[in-house]
Amino acid sequence: MAQPLNFVLSVPETPEDHGQEPSPYDESDVHDSFHQLIQEQSRWVAEEGLELQEREREAEAPQTAGSGRRVPLGPEDVGEYSTATLRILASMPSRTIGRSRGAIISQYYNRTVRLRRRVSPPELRSVGRSARPSLRLYDLELDPAALEEEEKRLLLVKELQGLPVAQRDHMLRGMPLGLAEKRCLREESRTPRGMRRGRLGRRGLLPCCGRLRDACILALHSLGLGLLSGLLALMPWRYALKQIGGRFGSSVLSYFLFLKTLLAFNALLLLPLLAFLVGVQAAFPPPASPGSARSFTGLELLTGGGSFNHTVLYYGYYSNSTLNRPCALPPDGQCGHEADSLPYNMPLAYLFTVGIAFFITCITLVYSMSRSFGESYRVGSASGVHAVTVFCSWDHKVTQRRASRLQCDNIRTHLKELLAERQGRQGPRSVCGRLRQAAVLGLVWLLCLGTTVGCTVAVYAFSELMIKSPVSAAQEGVLLALPVLVCLLNLGAPYLFRCLAALERQDSPVLEVYLAICRNLIFKMTILGILCYHWLGRRVGTLKDQCWENFVGQELYRLTVLDFIFVLLDTLFGELLWRLISEKKLKRREKPEFDIAGNVLELIYGQTLTWLGVLFCPLLPAIQIIKLLLIFYVKKTSLMANCQAPRRPWLASHMSTVFTSLLCFPSFLGAAVFLCYAVWQVKPSSTCGPFRTLDTMYEAGKVWVRHLEAAGPRVSWLPWVHRYLVENTFPVYLVSALLLAVIYLNIQVVKGQRRVICLLKEQISNEGEDKVFLINRLHSVYERKERSRVGREGRQEAERLVDDPDAW
Repeated sequence: MAQPLNFVLSVPETPEDHGQEPSPYDESDVHDSFHQLIQEQSRWVAEEGLELQEREREAEAPQTAGSGRRVPLGPEDVGEYSTATLRILASMPSRTIGRSRGAIISQYYNRTVRLRRRVSPPELRSVGRSARPSLRLYDLELDPAALEEEEKRLLLVKELQGLPVAQRDHMLRGMPLGLAEKRCLREESRTPRGMRRGRLGRRGLLPCCGRLRDACILALHSLGLGLLSGLLALMPWRYALKQIGGRFGSSVLSYFLFLKTLLAFNALLLLPLLAFLVGVQAAFPPPASPGSARSFTGLELLTGGGSFNHTVLYYGYYSNSTLNRPCALPPDGQCGHEADSLPYNMPLAYLFTVGIAFFITCITLVYSMSRSFGESYRVGSASGVHAVTVFCSWDHKVTQRRASRLQCDNIRTHLKELLAERQGRQGPRSVCGRLRQAAVLGLVWLLCLGTTVGCTVAVYAFSELMIKSPVSAAQEGVLLALPVLVCLLNLGAPYLFRCLAALERQDSPVLEVYLAICRNLIFKMTILGILCYHWLGRRVGTLKDQCWENFVGQELYRLTVLDFIFVLLDTLFGELLWRLISEKKLKRREKPEFDIAGNVLELIYGQTLTWLGVLFCPLLPAIQIIKLLLIFYVKKTSLMANCQAPRRPWLASHMSTVFTSLLCFPSFLGAAVFLCYAVWQVKPSSTCGPFRTLDTMYEAGKVWVRHLEAAGPRVSWLPWVHRYLVENTFPVYLVSALLLAVIYLNIQVVKGQRRVICLLKEQISNEGEDKVFLINRLHSVYERKERSRVGREGRQEAERLVDDPDAW
């Protein structure tokens, strides 16, 4: 009985082979594995020329096999290319690597042998050619015996049966075969039931125990998948972002992606505040002062005052001593030192927690901005992007009707944006057209800046009026006047700017959005600057005997809540009511478009309020998270029901980068300057808060350093760290310079990557042209040789006929 051939490829083992097995579709691994086989078979083709002789016989004789069936031709036409050309084509890596099913099975059989034996395999030259797998396609096969896949399949199944179940499943999943073939291999490699029972019996385990164990594992796996799907369902953007992008395009989608980013920033800001500030103070509450308990009337939800004054929501609730247990409030307003057993200094914790939270937010914001810059300015092939979108965008794993419809909408909208971007590239205008556009643009900018100055003067005059007419505790509703005025101006100014922008008639919708963002940003930042001066420049002087920090926190709370209310009113009257009037009264089918610039600036404005108020209202980030979640659902519902896709589609490739940059520099930088001024320069109130006995909030660090110096030499390094790293301004400048250097280096790296990618694309194009050139030259050389051979044979035939007259 013939012994089965022990076919093993001579593949050197590496340390990586003991881990995860690479797939044959990995080009580098497969090329290394089959390098020796390719060389030997290429030499064999060159020496014996079996395949080329067969092609010559097929070219002369009828193309039929001995069984009467027509021999199929290969990928190359015989009469079109020469034998030398065919030899070169047959030895190309794309014709020999990872294509044959028999070669794949042979390779994985060899890997199972290595996993079991771990011995050095015999050399490939010692194995007969009939047992070697063929790596060629169609009629380029060298030996029919090499396609005996059944024998190799049986050997592979036998080796798979000797592997553990987990390793066997992992190897089957990595095989580049069809699902039906993998299923058959899995069924054939399973241990028979009788053998499995015998093996379990020898181990002393019952079959029912194995089935119970498998059932428990499957139940736990299903439970884990159910919990994971439930957690994913809590994310409001899980399916909505795909739906918005498919229906309204990337421009509207950029707004919701920016909202998602703001949610992450607020969650990151809130976590340290809850862990080290709010949670600790809630666990050790200070005693209530006389007259602080007030009934809840409902107006506190708008004003932030009343019963909210004496809660962890505001700065004035926090203690100024080491926390251990509730201390009795003495007449001088300072708690004693009863808490020596728990050295948790609340003023120091308050200052450092807010500072560290801001520093983490700064690092995350800079990293997000640089990463967004790198992603949005990638180099893409602009020449063939339309063909790639048409022929390569479909995901063939999509099987559900809803998902397939969403995929169709995404592809259609992306094609619209690409075509609109290509059609929008118009030629240069005439000189008169440029002058007319410049004049209109200058006039619109003058009107917008005049509106901004007028609104700023109005806010300043009204704030001075509020200072001159003090409000009693029973008239807290009057305090809503200034926030209502600010919100009204923030609501009406963008509509005025939009009407003025219609006079410009910009050709590019991207430029139109950028101009609207600049005008709205200037307006909102100017209003906020006046309010910051009102709080720290005017209110601190008028509220000397009161807790002015609580008043600033309440003002920021009122602005945040009223901003949300006006966003809802804008959505109701600006989108829903306008759609109803347009459809019912005006009999138009056009719906309003989604105002990207105005809505994005509303998000930036609300986030700036949160950063300004985190020192005076530590729970303001939690309020902002709730507000953003509600805005997401409200805007998504209104967008689907009341808005239409942009009439001029445009590709928002850099919008996320622009939004993050605006959030970093005008918004976060302005809030950081405001808080630094409040910590270093403004005197805290003497009746509330953790810094009530200090001249500035920053002196809490100096007091702590003095206590450390008196504690002994064991902690003498901490005052040195505070003196040279905190009080000294050089580390601040150094960190700022490092951040700027990181941003600059990231920009330079992206530019370098763009340049390298362009060079690589050019090199790939040249390589393709070189291959075409070489093939054409080989073909021309073969044609010249063929013509010379035919001419020589003709001359020889003529000479033979001349010499032998009987041949006529």
